[in-house]
Amino acid sequence: MKEFDIAFPVRHEPSDEELRQAASRALGVKADRVAEARIVRRSLDARGEILYRYRVQAVARGEALEKFTLPEYRDVTGAEPVLVIGGGPAGMFAALRLLMEGRRPVILERGKDVHARKVDVAALNQKQQVNPESNYCFGEGGAGTFSDGKLYTRSSKRGDLREVLAQLVAFGAPERILVEAHPHIGSDVLPRIVERIRACIVAHGGAYHFGEHVTDIVPFSDGRSKGWKAVCEGGATYTARQLILATGHSSRDIYRMFERKGWPLEVKGFALGVRAEHPQSLINRIQYHGKFQPGMPAAEYALVEQVDGRGVFSFCMCPGGLLVPAVTAPGEVVLNGMSNSMRNSPWANAGIVCAVDPGDVPGFDRYGVFALLEFQQSVERAMYDFSGSLRAPAQRLVDFCRAKASQGLPRSSYQPGVVNAPLHELLPAPVFERLRVAFAAFDRKMHGYYTNDALVLGTESRTSSPVRIPRDPETMCAIGLEGLYPCGEGAGYAGGITSSALDGILVAAAAAAVSPAR
Repeated sequence: MKEFDIAFPVRHEPSDEELRQAASRALGVKADRVAEARIVRRSLDARGEILYRYRVQAVARGEALEKFTLPEYRDVTGAEPVLVIGGGPAGMFAALRLLMEGRRPVILERGKDVHARKVDVAALNQKQQVNPESNYCFGEGGAGTFSDGKLYTRSSKRGDLREVLAQLVAFGAPERILVEAHPHIGSDVLPRIVERIRACIVAHGGAYHFGEHVTDIVPFSDGRSKGWKAVCEGGATYTARQLILATGHSSRDIYRMFERKGWPLEVKGFALGVRAEHPQSLINRIQYHGKFQPGMPAAEYALVEQVDGRGVFSFCMCPGGLLVPAVTAPGEVVLNGMSNSMRNSPWANAGIVCAVDPGDVPGFDRYGVFALLEFQQSVERAMYDFSGSLRAPAQRLVDFCRAKASQGLPRSSYQPGVVNAPLHELLPAPVFERLRVAFAAFDRKMHGYYTNDALVLGTESRTSSPVRIPRDPETMCAIGLEGLYPCGEGAGYAGGITSSALDGILVAAAAAAVSPAR
């Protein structure tokens, strides 16, 4: 097999014949001796002429390219159940892996199904009505369903990303996600995919239970076997020998339950800051060096700077995107970003966040393992206390960095609205000071980024969990809790759709490796 790179103008898709001719040159054989040529990666290069660069694999006759084949889903009707608490990416892909392994997933989701969720998300945006059980974070598909669907991850050790991408394509995602350097589905397409995943799980013998907010997890033993009982808010209980805990980074009540029981928890660093919103036309002009033309993809960016020993970086960048309220309870303001599949809104947004470690918040030491969780909540509440609603405190970018009040604000995509605010005062001082230095440094990497035509809005705080549930690296069980498998963002082992899905697959495989009960 030979791997090689080719490039074509951004509007030109290479034909099969062009791939064959390029493979012929790379392999050193005549074109009719090329057995197969396959694109495995595509990335945009805007450094000079606007090009798509393709990584291609090819083989001559007599050889074959490796094919990735998904294991089949098995009929698990009557098989031993495994409780899966949470229906986000970690829970869904854990359930799919359980089907492959011959175990019956029983998913308990505190929120609503994805169709019913849309009503609550609309009420949140349009009427500022917060349903603590059904919002941008809670409900079928988790936070990823209505927040963009970006599918790239920096994690290379969790497992085979092809297992996630291939399944998404099988359930309706576009095939291009298999080769894109930065694959993306879109918040308008993801709900349909999530529904198809559920239909597959149920058709193969698994079960979904919506509106089941798990408030307690209790170990049990009946003399013949031992396992776990999940107790729900309405009184329903579910039991199984094994339980996968995939509740997401905003299920703070799960951490409190662990604390009450004396089960192990660890404080974990996370990142907090603002959402920066620019006109997409400005980002296009910067990233394409003035060469952007209609039909080209909306430009993205990734920025990072070290300031006083802490990383300040862009997070969840949404080209052609929208800002949305990611609150899970009344009395807080939390922002996130999303893009639909076309990425065609007039705005670009990204979280610009600063790494926060336990030593950075000395005033919160008294909260022990919850020091950063309490810090996170205090910032979210400060934003709400200023605005008195879900309106986001906002400031022009340059004014923010200069600690200066803004005279009027540009339009924003954030539907609940914005309120002119001294965001430089509302944020914790160390976070603000690092952000202001980083924003100026970002302009040296993207000249024109530092502008008062951009808004910064508070706050971007749900980047990852500030608490970790430690687990045994061999069994994948929570320390001292046999048969209980914490995973995904809520357990502190992931940060995004794909890393959460991969972690769900990892723990499901570990659970399935334990011999079934007899």
